[in-house]
Amino acid sequence: MLIEWIKATSEFLAKRKGLPVLGAVGLVLLNFILNLLPAWPVVGWLAEVDLFLHLGIVGGLLGILIGDAL
Repeated sequence: MLIEWIKATSEFLAKRKGLPVLGAVGLVLLNFILNLLPAWPVVGWLAEVDLFLHLGIVGGLLGILIGDAL
């Protein structure tokens, strides 16, 4: 079952190599928007720790590596 899921995911990403990188850019933009919002409790914490910025950078790097491998 896991092997079938990995195979289906790799076939999906092989056709759309830029999708993980675009998702990562979306996370970085979401982090930028969160920094512009008022410091509500959850929003303030997310903006303070730059959670989506870090996830976007790691996701973008992994997306580039996956795109090259496929």
